[in-house]
Amino acid sequence: METIDRIKLKAHDLVMQYGIRSVSMDDIAGALGMSKKTIYQYFTDKDELVEAIIKDVISDNRNNCLKDRDKAKDAIHEVYLAIEMMQEMFADMNPSIINDMEKFHPKAYAVFHEHKYNFLHKVLKDNITRGIQEDVYRQDIDQEVLIKARLECMMLPFNQQVFPKSKYRLIDVEVALTEHFLFGMATLKGHKLILKYQQERLKKNSNEKNK
Repeated sequence: METIDRIKLKAHDLVMQYGIRSVSMDDIAGALGMSKKTIYQYFTDKDELVEAIIKDVISDNRNNCLKDRDKAKDAIHEVYLAIEMMQEMFADMNPSIINDMEKFHPKAYAVFHEHKYNFLHKVLKDNITRGIQEDVYRQDIDQEVLIKARLECMMLPFNQQVFPKSKYRLIDVEVALTEHFLFGMATLKGHKLILKYQQERLKKNSNEKNK
């Protein structure tokens, strides 16, 4: 593996586990067994390293979203494939990461902001349009209002004042909010599909725990 990729991978693992603010360049260098001087040959400062990490995470997220869209049986199945992706992504993620990024790393946050309000906005819009065509979402919904509401609700699990990590798991909150959103949009046909995919997910998780 190239040195720059090793640095990004280790830094990614550390900031996802402990949060961005809690991880120093010294921590990253120590975990890699290399000097800070070596890291600074590839990244000017922590800001640049954090921005690189976020760009990689977003690139992976976009690729997975597009793959899920292509292989989904229907609009609701696409959402449950996204839940699987979030379950893996959030497994070891520190909820403070969004707040840390917004407060201390504005360039990285700008990249995230663009991803949220452009790419994810389009993904949601396309999903809703598909769901209406498949008669699993209601035709009378205000699409733009619901898309904006969903984009903001996606970030709510990261709010430590509302959902402190000592009491809530990121993925549990995200799934609860996502399913609430789905049930609100769904037709009777859609409700049946939600329950179907919900049970399949629970069964899969139960089987994995019992392995």
